[in-house]
Amino acid sequence: MIPDRPARLLLNRRHGTPGVVVLPDSSFRRAKAEITSWPGYAPTPLLKLEDVAAEARVAAVLYKDEGGRFGLGSFKALGGAYAVARLLVSELARRGVANAATTAELAGGAHRDALRGITVTCATDGNHGRSVAWGAERFGCRCVIFVHETVSQGRRDAIAKYGAEIRVVPGNYDDAVREAARTAEAENWFVVSDTSYEGYTEIPRDVMQGYRVMVDEAADQMEGQAPTHAFIQGGVGGVAAAVAIQLRSRFGPDVKVIVVEPDKAACLLASAEAGEPSTVAGELDTLMAGLACGEPSLLAWQELERSAFAFMTVSDESAVDCMRLLAHRTPKIVAGESAVAGLAALLLAVREPMTRMLLGLGPDSRVLLFGTEGATDPELYTRLINPAD
Repeated sequence: MIPDRPARLLLNRRHGTPGVVVLPDSSFRRAKAEITSWPGYAPTPLLKLEDVAAEARVAAVLYKDEGGRFGLGSFKALGGAYAVARLLVSELARRGVANAATTAELAGGAHRDALRGITVTCATDGNHGRSVAWGAERFGCRCVIFVHETVSQGRRDAIAKYGAEIRVVPGNYDDAVREAARTAEAENWFVVSDTSYEGYTEIPRDVMQGYRVMVDEAADQMEGQAPTHAFIQGGVGGVAAAVAIQLRSRFGPDVKVIVVEPDKAACLLASAEAGEPSTVAGELDTLMAGLACGEPSLLAWQELERSAFAFMTVSDESAVDCMRLLAHRTPKIVAGESAVAGLAALLLAVREPMTRMLLGLGPDSRVLLFGTEGATDPELYTRLINPAD
């Protein structure tokens, strides 16, 4: 179905060990109630990939297609905008402007003068910044987004469309994270980041609670049939941790969560190998832009170091193979570069008898995949799915 290419598997030797509660269920219920009340909210589809299941020799492969989420093209619409809303409501109360403002009031124009004096910021590879910018525009505050120099112009333009100022930083994603934090401290802005670090955890916690909505929808759509496996993209680990937490909440601890990263930016696998959070240096020059992260999120790692069953890496070439596979099947599925790492890992894993055995993939397996983005850079997407003659 796709060419055989290199992939790496590392079983997590700490899988199943007790740990801290990273995302309380009470806060998730609040996030779910808020996000599902927004205009335009609708669950994204859970698609049955029967052809892929047949190729993989498993009972089912289910693909949660996030390409249509709030018109922003990715699951990150759930996290950044929700965190912006929470921050603004809290800050208005702290400033004595409104003790109990609602997001509906903010979206309707209430307290607009006070909100104009608040600036939110973050670093992004594209999708998270778009969500933060969308939330800022919707609720009425100023927004400045930092991108590193290899973020495509198409992704920069998609963020600027929501009124955000774009600032370009030399280096990679992690350099942009540091510059956003430095500037925010100097200017008294508010960082709304999807990655957490020592001393900065509460806003990323809100972001991750938003991500859980996607997983909760998938659990509802599975109609009581629990998945046996979930392959989920890595990055800094925020969405992978949210997936692990919500699957455990809905189905118990037996779902095997496999975290998948680009082979050029595998900070989570490196952390599992070292037994502690580890940084991957260099340019992180992967086509999977949303996963080009060299440092794990502190909160995400606290969850994944014990709940991830395994870590895998796949190549850029395998990602493109899977984009084309989905684009040229019937019905067509539009999946961006960062959406297909999980699918690539599954199709490569089932080819190796030892890997298949180690992951417990068999004829009764029900595999859940998360297609985390659509064509967030349409020009690049078109070029990738149509190989040159």
